[in-house]
Amino acid sequence: MAYSAATQTDVSLPTIPLGEILPWAIFGGLLLMLAIYFVGAEQGATALFKGMYVHEFVHDGRHLLGFPCH
Repeated sequence: MAYSAATQTDVSLPTIPLGEILPWAIFGGLLLMLAIYFVGAEQGATALFKGMYVHEFVHDGRHLLGFPCH
């Protein structure tokens, strides 16, 4: 079985400057820290909201991520 020579094309990946991605990375990190706070610590000693609404909303997420809650 004879193989024919395939044409080779150069593929170049686009580059993303750090200055463009850094603000989005910081924003995403802040959102992640806020989500971790609400899942892990809200309704405890540092509660921002009165009542158990936030706790009940993220209750299953606490168990899934291994945070103790009761």
